[in-house]
Amino acid sequence: MDSPIRQIREARLARRARFEALVRQAVAGLPEEFRARLENVDILVEDWPSFGQLARMGLRSRYQLLGLYEGVPLTVRGGGYNMVTPDKVTIFRKPLEAMCRSDEEIAAEVQRVIRHEIAHHFGISDQRLRAIENPSRSHLQEPEQLKGER
Repeated sequence: MDSPIRQIREARLARRARFEALVRQAVAGLPEEFRARLENVDILVEDWPSFGQLARMGLRSRYQLLGLYEGVPLTVRGGGYNMVTPDKVTIFRKPLEAMCRSDEEIAAEVQRVIRHEIAHHFGISDQRLRAIENPSRSHLQEPEQLKGER
Protein backbone atom coordinates (compact mmCIF):
# COMPACT_ATOMS: atom_id res chain seq x y z
CA MET A 1 0.00 0.00 0.00
CA ASP A 2 1.28 3.47 -0.89
CA SER A 3 1.89 5.89 1.93
CA PRO A 4 0.02 9.24 1.87
CA ILE A 5 3.32 11.08 1.44
CA ARG A 6 4.19 8.99 -1.61
CA GLN A 7 0.71 9.58 -3.08
CA ILE A 8 1.09 13.34 -2.61
CA ARG A 9 4.55 13.27 -4.21
CA GLU A 10 3.24 11.27 -7.17
CA ALA A 11 0.28 13.65 -7.61
CA ARG A 12 2.66 16.64 -7.65
CA LEU A 13 4.89 14.97 -10.22
CA ALA A 14 1.87 14.13 -12.38
CA ARG A 15 0.60 17.73 -12.19
CA ARG A 16 4.04 19.04 -13.17
CA ALA A 17 4.24 16.55 -16.06
CA ARG A 18 0.83 17.71 -17.34
CA PHE A 19 1.98 21.33 -17.13
CA GLU A 20 5.21 20.57 -19.01
CA ALA A 21 3.12 18.83 -21.69
CA LEU A 22 1.01 22.01 -22.02
CA VAL A 23 4.20 24.03 -22.55
CA ARG A 24 5.45 21.59 -25.22
CA GLN A 25 2.04 21.74 -26.94
CA ALA A 26 2.07 25.55 -26.87
CA VAL A 27 5.50 25.63 -28.51
CA ALA A 28 4.47 23.00 -31.06
CA GLY A 29 1.39 25.12 -31.83
CA LEU A 30 3.46 28.14 -32.87
CA PRO A 31 3.50 28.83 -36.60
CA GLU A 32 6.30 26.98 -38.37
CA GLU A 33 8.02 30.21 -39.46
CA PHE A 34 8.50 31.08 -35.77
CA ARG A 35 9.43 27.59 -34.57
CA ALA A 36 12.07 27.38 -37.29
CA ARG A 37 13.81 30.47 -35.86
CA LEU A 38 13.94 29.22 -32.29
CA GLU A 39 17.49 27.96 -32.60
CA ASN A 40 19.56 28.12 -29.43
CA VAL A 41 16.55 28.82 -27.19
CA ASP A 42 15.87 26.70 -24.13
CA ILE A 43 12.30 26.60 -22.85
CA LEU A 44 12.09 25.69 -19.19
CA VAL A 45 9.40 25.20 -16.56
CA GLU A 46 10.13 26.35 -13.02
CA ASP A 47 7.74 26.40 -10.10
CA TRP A 48 8.54 29.99 -9.08
CA PRO A 49 10.71 32.86 -10.28
CA SER A 50 13.92 33.36 -8.32
CA PHE A 51 14.43 36.42 -6.13
CA GLY A 52 17.03 37.60 -8.65
CA GLN A 53 14.56 37.33 -11.54
CA LEU A 54 11.95 39.24 -9.58
CA ALA A 55 14.47 41.95 -8.64
CA ARG A 56 15.67 42.34 -12.26
CA MET A 57 12.06 42.80 -13.36
CA GLY A 58 11.29 45.25 -10.55
CA LEU A 59 8.65 42.98 -9.03
CA ARG A 60 7.99 42.12 -5.39
CA SER A 61 5.49 39.28 -5.54
CA ARG A 62 6.39 35.94 -7.04
CA TYR A 63 2.80 35.73 -8.29
CA GLN A 64 3.38 38.64 -10.71
CA LEU A 65 5.83 36.90 -13.04
CA LEU A 66 4.31 34.23 -15.28
CA GLY A 67 7.11 33.91 -17.80
CA LEU A 68 10.48 35.43 -18.59
CA TYR A 69 12.66 35.77 -21.69
CA GLU A 70 16.36 36.06 -20.93
CA GLY A 71 18.62 36.49 -23.91
CA VAL A 72 19.54 38.63 -26.86
CA PRO A 73 16.61 39.29 -29.22
CA LEU A 74 17.15 38.41 -32.87
CA THR A 75 16.75 42.07 -33.82
CA VAL A 76 19.79 43.04 -31.72
CA ARG A 77 22.19 40.30 -32.75
CA GLY A 78 25.05 41.25 -35.00
CA GLY A 79 27.25 39.26 -37.33
CA GLY A 80 29.58 38.30 -34.50
CA TYR A 81 26.84 36.68 -32.47
CA ASN A 82 27.90 33.06 -32.09
CA MET A 83 29.28 30.58 -29.56
CA VAL A 84 26.94 31.87 -26.84
CA THR A 85 24.81 30.16 -24.24
CA PRO A 86 21.20 29.62 -25.29
CA ASP A 87 18.55 32.24 -24.75
CA LYS A 88 16.11 31.11 -22.12
CA VAL A 89 12.33 31.26 -21.86
CA THR A 90 11.09 30.24 -18.43
CA ILE A 91 7.45 29.56 -17.68
CA PHE A 92 6.53 29.73 -14.00
CA ARG A 93 4.05 27.01 -13.13
CA LYS A 94 2.79 27.96 -9.67
CA PRO A 95 1.81 31.58 -10.45
CA LEU A 96 -0.01 30.40 -13.58
CA GLU A 97 -1.86 27.67 -11.72
CA ALA A 98 -2.74 30.09 -8.91
CA MET A 99 -4.36 32.60 -11.26
CA CYS A 100 -6.42 30.07 -13.22
CA ARG A 101 -9.61 28.35 -12.11
CA SER A 102 -9.61 25.37 -14.46
CA ASP A 103 -7.33 23.19 -16.55
CA GLU A 104 -8.71 24.90 -19.65
CA GLU A 105 -7.73 28.33 -18.30
CA ILE A 106 -4.24 27.03 -17.49
CA ALA A 107 -3.84 25.69 -21.04
CA ALA A 108 -4.99 28.98 -22.58
CA GLU A 109 -2.76 31.06 -20.31
CA VAL A 110 0.27 28.85 -21.01
CA GLN A 111 -0.27 29.40 -24.73
CA ARG A 112 -0.54 33.16 -24.22
CA VAL A 113 2.58 33.35 -22.06
CA ILE A 114 4.61 31.20 -24.47
CA ARG A 115 3.61 33.46 -27.40
CA HIS A 116 4.42 36.55 -25.32
CA GLU A 117 7.90 35.36 -24.28
CA ILE A 118 8.77 34.03 -27.74
CA ALA A 119 7.77 37.44 -29.14
CA HIS A 120 10.50 38.98 -26.98
CA HIS A 121 12.99 36.62 -28.67
CA PHE A 122 11.89 38.20 -31.96
CA GLY A 123 12.46 41.69 -30.56
CA ILE A 124 8.88 42.69 -29.81
CA SER A 125 8.60 44.95 -26.74
CA ASP A 126 6.08 44.65 -23.92
CA GLN A 127 4.44 47.88 -25.07
CA ARG A 128 3.98 46.56 -28.62
CA LEU A 129 2.74 43.22 -27.28
CA ARG A 130 0.08 44.95 -25.18
CA ALA A 131 -1.08 46.78 -28.30
CA ILE A 132 -1.25 43.49 -30.22
CA GLU A 133 -2.87 41.49 -27.40
CA ASN A 134 -5.45 44.13 -26.50
CA PRO A 135 -5.73 46.81 -29.19
CA SER A 136 -8.64 48.61 -27.52
CA ARG A 137 -6.54 49.27 -24.40
CA SER A 138 -3.10 49.86 -25.97
CA HIS A 139 -3.33 53.61 -25.35
CA LEU A 140 -3.54 53.11 -21.57
CA GLN A 141 -0.49 53.44 -19.33
CA GLU A 142 0.87 50.28 -17.77
CA PRO A 143 0.10 49.94 -14.06
CA GLU A 144 3.23 50.57 -11.98
CA GLN A 145 3.09 47.15 -10.29
CA LEU A 146 3.19 45.35 -13.65
CA LYS A 147 6.06 47.25 -15.23
CA GLY A 148 8.70 44.89 -16.45
CA GLU A 149 6.42 41.86 -16.60
CA ARG A 150 7.51 39.52 -19.34
